[in-house]
Amino acid sequence: MNRGRATLGEMFGGHVEVESQGAWVTTAEGKRFLNCGGYGVFLAGARHPTVIRHVTEQLQAHPIATRVFLEPQAALAAEALTSVVPAGLTRVHFAGSGAEAAETALKMARTKGRRRLVATTGGYHGKTIGALSLTGNDLFRTPFQPLLPQTTHVPFGDAAALEAVLAETPGECCVFVEPVQGEAGVVIPPPGYLKAVRDACDRQGALLVLDEVQTGLGRLGTWWGADAEDVKPDIMLVGKGLSGGVVPVSAVAATREAFSVFDRDPYLHTSTFSGAPLAMAAARGAIAAIQEDDLVTRARELGDELLPRLRRIAVEHYGDVVREVRGRGLLLGIEFAEPGPAGDLLIELISNGVIANHSLNSHLVLRLTPPAVLVRSDLDFLYEAFDRACRAQAARYSPITGGSRSHA
Repeated sequence: MNRGRATLGEMFGGHVEVESQGAWVTTAEGKRFLNCGGYGVFLAGARHPTVIRHVTEQLQAHPIATRVFLEPQAALAAEALTSVVPAGLTRVHFAGSGAEAAETALKMARTKGRRRLVATTGGYHGKTIGALSLTGNDLFRTPFQPLLPQTTHVPFGDAAALEAVLAETPGECCVFVEPVQGEAGVVIPPPGYLKAVRDACDRQGALLVLDEVQTGLGRLGTWWGADAEDVKPDIMLVGKGLSGGVVPVSAVAATREAFSVFDRDPYLHTSTFSGAPLAMAAARGAIAAIQEDDLVTRARELGDELLPRLRRIAVEHYGDVVREVRGRGLLLGIEFAEPGPAGDLLIELISNGVIANHSLNSHLVLRLTPPAVLVRSDLDFLYEAFDRACRAQAARYSPITGGSRSHA
């Protein structure tokens, strides 16, 4: 299927995953791994019973709709989503991935006359052509240029730089920003940044799209990253956790004004599997699971415990080779001061039974996105495995341990 993907699989041990439940993944040879990866999908863990119940009932009744008649599952899923998003986001379009959600927002912006795009350096919004135009990493962009014209990237966290660009063409811009940059390596902006972005957009007549594909639905210990500063975007992108870890689905939630042209013409932006009943059941189940188990609070509490504990272990073994251990809720990143340790530690963690992720836009950062269903025995396993992995790898980099700094 893909030679490069196969090579990566071999690098990570050649394991073949065949089963999952809760926080754990099982391979073909029967080995179990604690899943602290999944790129933010598994906030509710794998096969959460509430999600499975919703999906199973729908699978047995009506998994795919004709798209001719009215079908209630999309309306029910939209009702569930609008009940938890920031106030004012009353219109919903469902898609299959975060990139599709970004494309929908781009088309929505065009209908409102916002043809100039402003995104952030290091930001990640997907790899379809429109979404890739927004993604702030030339490694992914260069092979596919030219991308969308009139696209500008400004430093993340710098609201003044953003407003300076918006002021060049007031009333013509659409801004895409993440509350916390996940693929850039869990980059947290300074306090007040999101509110300053909202204010700048209001002053300059820009449309604000908040990409909460990775940060939303409790991942940061709040329902949305926007909640920390009570920011109301014009459009919000939702994904990953909306799947419940069972059926891929994403969504765009928008104000009535931003959505108005789509409201008037139901065929202006469609796809065959948008709003498929099976995916809608998963979305409803995911929101229900988060509410029933209070996973937003659980993510905050777990993050409050995990962050200082992982920081202490990493610094104990690596010393100043660790630049920073940071995070919010259950989006955590370990940034190293030099190339090499992040990738080596990722492989070592897998050898010790823990799945983590690299960061697509930063080779210096190892990322952890554990589920909010971890129990005490899972946490103990994680701490012990992380300690073993750090001890095994740190000697290659840190003078504290007496090892060389060779990357061999």
